[in-house]
Amino acid sequence: MPDPTGAWMTASHGDAPGALPLIGHLLRLVRDPLRFVCSLPHCADLVQVRVGPWKMIAVCDPGLTRQLLVDDRTFDHGGPFMNRSRQLLGNGLATCPHADHRQQRRLIRPAFHRTREAGYARVMSQQAAELIGSWHDGQMIDVFPALQRFTARTTLTALFGRTLPPSTLRGMMGDLAMIASGLFRQMLTPPPLDRLPTPANRRYERARTSLRRTVAQLVADRRTTGIDHDDLLSILMGIKSQNRGGAPAPSDTDIADQVLTFYFAAVDTPATVLSWSLHLLAQHPYIRQALCAEVDTALHGRVAAYEDLPNLPLTRRIITETLRLYPPGWLLTRVTTTDTGLGGIPIPAGTTVLFSAYLIHRRADLYCDPDRFDPDRWLENPRTQLPRGAFIPFGSGPRKCVGEDFSWIETTLTLASITAHWTLAHLQGSSVRPAPRGMLYPENLHMCLTRRQGVR
Repeated sequence: MPDPTGAWMTASHGDAPGALPLIGHLLRLVRDPLRFVCSLPHCADLVQVRVGPWKMIAVCDPGLTRQLLVDDRTFDHGGPFMNRSRQLLGNGLATCPHADHRQQRRLIRPAFHRTREAGYARVMSQQAAELIGSWHDGQMIDVFPALQRFTARTTLTALFGRTLPPSTLRGMMGDLAMIASGLFRQMLTPPPLDRLPTPANRRYERARTSLRRTVAQLVADRRTTGIDHDDLLSILMGIKSQNRGGAPAPSDTDIADQVLTFYFAAVDTPATVLSWSLHLLAQHPYIRQALCAEVDTALHGRVAAYEDLPNLPLTRRIITETLRLYPPGWLLTRVTTTDTGLGGIPIPAGTTVLFSAYLIHRRADLYCDPDRFDPDRWLENPRTQLPRGAFIPFGSGPRKCVGEDFSWIETTLTLASITAHWTLAHLQGSSVRPAPRGMLYPENLHMCLTRRQGVR
């Protein structure tokens, strides 16, 4: 049996350099986590990383990453990131263990059936029109919060069939921002330090409690009215025990876990991708010019609609390249449920395994000039030429994001609609940088709006 202390390593697989006594690689992860994870492939395909008392294996190879994602029974949800996410989201689809996942996915899948896409797209287009119409020439905006509010309204309307009072929505946005800023810190804080009553821990816990209370009230309100809105919430509430092999119907707590899961993912993921896309376009005016030509031809000044998607190939490539450079879920963990192995290296049960889409997407042996923003690298569908596991912004295998198509539609329609009406430029002297937290957020992304000539 392999030695759980770390003696499983061989001469070709070793520790990440730079570990300090007691804290291991914690300082490097806190100071510059993106640079740290991107340095790991230079060590080996499997690299041991230490954070305080925790020892984790970082998987740096696309094929081995795909192997652990496909075998979700052996590499189950767990580890520091997933455990912290479970404290927030409960036992929802994104955080539940393998034992619950198949059943939950079957129940939720109807909400994301292809026949619902056109209806969701109508909501997205309506919300995009409101967003674009609320801006004025010369306005300065903090891009990510503005798009986060937009995606929150879209998600609540499309998936949960309702809007919320502005004060409630602001409260949810504030709670979400506080949680997002604290999630990575919580992930790196070993127990019992994570339970100390520090100001940061108290703020995180207040936001977590407040957000769960708001979502529980949303579920209770729907239960009281009993109205079927033909949305995700109605699907969850309409599940009967006889449709689940005799298992009890989900409780309101179970439903609230799912609502929180999809609210968190469907708000922050598209807002993050759209924000980075606008940032990258402002840095590359020739690509933006080509995008303007595409949307002018396809939309003629309209807001983009579901039927326009086939006519927006460059928009889609820009979203794809943005997801490669800045995958929202940039760092995730799994835990082995049995003695197993990767690449011929034995790994004992109970080992935390770490993988990073950001790391994989920035490997120079997979992508030519990997730090360069180049949407045309996707012109001839190079995914068929890449190793499997080389492009994983939405994961892979049985736990690949169930809402992937929802996100693609929303980001494509919204980016095309914004581009058709507005030019966004960075403020002079601004320094935009990625903030690796629960997701890979853009920090300090303030931009100035200029109405495009001839657009009213």
